[in-house]
Formats: sequence, structure tokens, C-alpha cells
Amino acid sequence: MSRPAQPATLGIVGLGLLGSAIAARLRAAGRPVVGHDIVPACVERLVALGGTAAKSAADVTRGSDAVLVILPSLAAVESVILGAEGVVAAARPGQTVMQMSTISPELTRRLDVELKAHGLTFLDCPVSGTSGMVARGNGAFYVGGERALYERWRPMLESVLPRAYYIGAAGQAMLLKLVANLLVALNSASVAEALTMATQGGLDGGLVVDVLSGGAAASQMLQVRGPMMAGGQFPAQMKLELFMKDLHLIQDAAQACGAALPLTDVAERLFAATQAAGHGAEDLAVVITEMQRRTREGAHDG
Repeated sequence: MSRPAQPATLGIVGLGLLGSAIAARLRAAGRPVVGHDIVPACVERLVALGGTAAKSAADVTRGSDAVLVILPSLAAVESVILGAEGVVAAARPGQTVMQMSTISPELTRRLDVELKAHGLTFLDCPVSGTSGMVARGNGAFYVGGERALYERWRPMLESVLPRAYYIGAAGQAMLLKLVANLLVALNSASVAEALTMATQGGLDGGLVVDVLSGGAAASQMLQVRGPMMAGGQFPAQMKLELFMKDLHLIQDAAQACGAALPLTDVAERLFAATQAAGHGAEDLAVVITEMQRRTREGAHDG
């Protein structure tokens, strides 16, 4: 009698907020996980979940069937995947690399070409959802690359999040992720503006969030970030300083395809002013503090 096939071991390079949430979902689904992060506490969280610690990205690669890269910057992604002691250097022929960080479509396409040249397989696989949403199993993967490879890994992806959409060639999923983040930026800024107006008029912020969430003004960002804004507490699900990187990528991608982004231009200036005021390590919901500052200044000027 044959034994049932063992689930693939997933390697994760980058166990920050999002990487840790994905690791926890994989472990909850009973999947073996080996991971590495430059922050020891992040690795310790994985070990506490029953995962295995690795000393480097190369060790993650040697100990896994597929490598998930979830890092905060384009430079980090490129170095970890293509560097002398990175994923490619340690990979076996045919091994799969899934790039889940938010990077540029251009770098995504280049990684696809480089990995294929080394005999590896590649999926452009960004995540739509905050770390908190992912931890609750709420969100989606956008997937670009070869359709057959997507189908091979789709059950694993859907053990993390309920939806893994096939978008097209490598780079197209990343473009869609930037479009999604454009809406996150605009929706978050609009929630901040609406709540500022509501509270300035004497309404209770928490009540406003509850009531609006049940009507035509409802949105995911109202539900996720509205309570933070109403309570004046901004624990990071997406650090503002990291989201500024995404806003720059959005602008670059829009310029490359010739799209005008007048609303995003305004939102980017609001987020930039909030970061300049010292809020970069907080959740991007903290943009409401810039709205409130402008309200106070306007009242003073009047």
C-alpha cells in the first residue's frame, strides 16, 4: 500500500508582518515551513509555530521545494534572489521561486528571465491584503507566469488565502497589485477625510464607522482602517514608510503606460506630509493626523 504524498516544504525569506502571517496560515494548514529573516524575533515566531529556522536565504532554498520571497524593498528582493549567496545560487533545477513582495513590473519581468535562464521556474505572486487581513485568511493572491505552474501551486496558495487569481504573464500580476494599492491609497485618504469632517461636526467616529460600513459608503479600507482612525491608534499592518515605496512604484508604472493619476498625486502628497511629521513606522491609517492638522490650521486661519 503506497504512502500518501508528503506536502511540499515551503521556504520563506522575509518573516516580517506579511511573511509571518503567511507562515502562520501555511502552518495552520499543516504544511512544512522553513524560514529566514535578519530579525531573530521573526524567526523565533516561526519556530514557535512548528516551523524550521534557516540561517540564510541559501539555506531556505536548499531546505524547501519552493521559495516564497516577501521582502520590503526592490534592492532586497534582487539581492536575495540573484545575489552570490542567494536563492539562485543554492537552487536545484526546476525549483520554483514565488516573488510575493510589492516590486516593479520591470524588475518582475527581469527576475522571470534570469530564473528561467538558470533552469528555475518563477511565479509573480503579490498579495492583496494587509498582514492582519491575511492572518484572518482574508485577501487574495494575484499570480503571473506560466499557467501550468500556477495550477501546480494553486492548492498551496489557496490554503493560505481563499482566492488565487491567474492574471497573465509575469509582470502583469504585479501591475494589478499596484492598481490595487492605488485604490488602497485613495480609499484610505478618503476615509480619513470623511472621518475628519464627521468628528469636526460633532459626530462620534466609532459610530460613523459602524453606520457607514453598512451602507453605500462601505469599503474594505473603512472596515480595516476606519476603527484605527476613529480610535487614534495606528498599529502597523502596513507601515507608512513602506507604503510610500508602493506609491512611488505606482507613479512609475503609470508613467510607463501613459496613465494620468491626478487623485493619486494628491493622496501621495498627504501621505508624504504624514511621513515627514514622523509617522513612518505607523500604519498608513495615520494619514488622518495630517487631515486633522490641516483642519486645525484652517480653523486658526479663519
